[in-house]
Amino acid sequence: MKVTLRQRNQGGQTSLYLDYYHKGKRKTEYLKLYLNPNAKTKEEKEVNKKTMQLAETIRAQRQIEIQNGVYGFRDQEKQKGSFLSYIELLAQQRDDSPGNHGNWTSMIKHLKAFCTYDLSFTEVDRQFVQDFKQYLDKKAIAHGNQKLSQNSKYSYFNKLRAALKQAVKDGIIPTNPSEGVEAFKQGEPEREFLTLDELQAAVKADCEIPILKTAFIFSCLTGLRWSDINKLLWSEVQHSNEMGYYIRFRQKKTKGAETLPISEQAFGLLGEREEREERVFKGLKYSAWHNLKLQQWMMKAGISKTITFHCARHTYATLQLTMGTDIYTVSKLLGHKELKTTQVYAKIIDDKKKEAASKIKLDL
Repeated sequence: MKVTLRQRNQGGQTSLYLDYYHKGKRKTEYLKLYLNPNAKTKEEKEVNKKTMQLAETIRAQRQIEIQNGVYGFRDQEKQKGSFLSYIELLAQQRDDSPGNHGNWTSMIKHLKAFCTYDLSFTEVDRQFVQDFKQYLDKKAIAHGNQKLSQNSKYSYFNKLRAALKQAVKDGIIPTNPSEGVEAFKQGEPEREFLTLDELQAAVKADCEIPILKTAFIFSCLTGLRWSDINKLLWSEVQHSNEMGYYIRFRQKKTKGAETLPISEQAFGLLGEREEREERVFKGLKYSAWHNLKLQQWMMKAGISKTITFHCARHTYATLQLTMGTDIYTVSKLLGHKELKTTQVYAKIIDDKKKEAASKIKLDL
């Protein structure tokens, strides 16, 4: 697009304006700057000169803005693009953890069920956002022909909001149509985990994918997320006389730098040390098929719970608290930024205590 500074006579003055031309389309921006066409004195000519310099500065700035994709006609072209294709691309980029990626793909599934055609950005307005929220709340069906849980509604709707926020950042839409639309309230977080006996049973059971079994057990012993286990390098696995074995890494989710002590048993799972820049868990992958193999492994161990890889982290936290580790230490081991995040696990322990207490009954 070319931006040209032009002049037009207007009421005895010369008005300065910018002429935008792109693919046969023209747009005008009046700068509210004026030249004196009858300037004769040195001072009058100097004012005209400075006015022209200011106008030229604005023109150059507009040209830069257009080149950077933040101004003008390009919005109309970009907004004709496929909103669904854009979200699917975002989902591919958000594969930092199985849970996060799974929530994105589930949201897309429900979005396609709600809107059966390939809609463009121009069709995604505030009413569309409100209607999709209503669909999630009243009509969307999860596995087993059940309505969505409160947390699923919360997560899927927030993924849509995140996609629209990113579209604004990418210069595709000027404003976020989800702003001002109230989000779902988050329900009580569900934290499925294995008991120590269940974990022991899983250790003894065979898994069709050995690297998956090793990584899951390692997560149960360290609390590491799948995303951090998947990218773990041998250079990050270290040892000192003072600390023993530990991992120095940067969390993929929070970007926080961490030093995590690990047990000798956890270190022993890693096998023979390789080159520093080699991945520790080479061959570890995430997919629906791997999720299925994880669940089949649990079933072989006699565990009927629905277990995902992230449940290993829940298992670590719950077992630490069960065995008497204080909540502050557990919070630090998990790399939580706020203690309240860890307190969810403390509530699980309290519930287990209540359940245990109620088992003692006497005939009085």
